[in-house]
This record gives sequence, structure tokens and C-alpha cells, in this order.
Amino acid sequence: MEKITFESVVIPRSQRRVMMYRGREYHIFISTPVEPPPPSGFPVIYLLDANSVFGTMTEAIRAQSRFPERTGVYPAIVVGIGYDTEMPFHPSRHYDFTLPVPRSQLPPSPDGKEWPEQGGAKAFLTFIEEVLKPTIARDFPVDASKQTLFGHSLGGLFVLFALFTQPYGFHNYIAGSPSIIWNEQKLLEKERLLAGLLQDNRQIRLLLAAGELEHTHASLVNAKAQALAERMSAIGNDGLAVEYREFANESHISVLPVLISHAIRFASSTNA
Repeated sequence: MEKITFESVVIPRSQRRVMMYRGREYHIFISTPVEPPPPSGFPVIYLLDANSVFGTMTEAIRAQSRFPERTGVYPAIVVGIGYDTEMPFHPSRHYDFTLPVPRSQLPPSPDGKEWPEQGGAKAFLTFIEEVLKPTIARDFPVDASKQTLFGHSLGGLFVLFALFTQPYGFHNYIAGSPSIIWNEQKLLEKERLLAGLLQDNRQIRLLLAAGELEHTHASLVNAKAQALAERMSAIGNDGLAVEYREFANESHISVLPVLISHAIRFASSTNA
């Protein structure tokens, strides 16, 4: 019998770094295209919950960007922000992705246990803007004018927080199944400030999306996301483009692969 050898499977041209910020540990997953960078550098997609979706997004871009004229997907650097875990989601996301909220106002926990610590979104955004993005720009050929932030569920909530507070931190904002119900009043307060921050001569784009089967979810994800899209469109600012998409026969979690496939086309649509 021939000898069988076993080796770990790795994603080509990818790496993981550990970064510390204010005592919190982040595992940064990075993948780079095989193609040479364009003169302006590669677009960058920053995604949250990297432990769950980094591989999916990286491979989707790698496969589809081979023929961008057919797929609409161009090579991009993927920077995933995750944690020290083999599970798809880590409790630390509850702190990093959320605004401060009294525990009495939190929805019931599915397992009946107390929710993890909340309210670190402001510090997390500071980490991304002041530590992570400069590090990526230093070490890789990036196009600072083509950067995307992607998040789902609580991650989608954080994407909206980032848009409402620092709208020009990214060019594309992609919020999948955003947990708007999570301290909705505080998010609405941030939303009302957005119009005053927008500039007609600077273009940013927002994609809101959800799965069709989420209509039955108690958090009213679809209705709240669609209503938000309508409010954003009603701002009437030429510098803000808004799109809402609903994916047939997909639930809160199953929507992720199809959302990612659409998201990379959305992010690439400004790269042609």
C-alpha cells in the first residue's frame, strides 16, 4: 500500500496576523490577488466575522476575478477581522459591533443566557481607521479610493454605525441582514446626523440586503432594512447611492454565500 501523507489545507496567498488594541486581541485574515497590482493599487474589502466568511469571500473573488469582463468582479485584497477561535462567531463581536445599550432593552437571548458585553463600536471603528487601515496601506499596494466595509447581522449594524459617523471612511458599505433592532433608538440618532455630513462631490454607496425567509424573524430585519434604504434614498444627496436587495429562499445564515457573491460585484462595479 502506498504511503499516504497528510497536510493542512491553506488558502493560497493568505496570511493571519494578530493585532492588539486597547487590550483586545484581533486576528486579521489577509488575502492578496495573484495578479500584479494596477498602478493605483488594489481595491480592499474589509469584512467582519472573518472566522465565518473570509474563506468564502476570498475564494469567490479568486474564482470570479479571472474573467472580470464576464463576471464584473475584479481582483481585490480581502482583510477579514476575526478572533482567536475555530468557531464561525465569537462572543467578542457583541462588544465590537454594538452601541451602548441598557441590558433591559436587549432582546431575549436564544439560549436564555445573559448577553455578552455590549457597546464597543466606537472603539472598534477607531481601531479600523487608525490602526488597521494604515497597516494594510503600509504593507500592500492598495487603492485608498476603492475600499469596502462588509458586515452581516450585528456586523451589518456596525457597518451602518460606521456609515452614519464617518461616511467617507469607505467608498462602499455593505450591510447584510443588519440587526437594526439592537438599540434602534441610538442608531436612529446617528442616522439623523448623516445628511449633514454628506458632500455632493464625494460619492459613497450603500447596499442593504436580507434573505427572503427572514420576513418571519422577530427582529423584522427585512422591513427595517428596506425602510432604512428608503430613508437614505429620500435624503436626496447625489453623493449617496443606495440599493436594497432581497434574496429568494434564503434565511438569516444561508443568505451569506449569495450575499457575498453579490457584494463582490457591488464592490467591483466602480473598478471597471
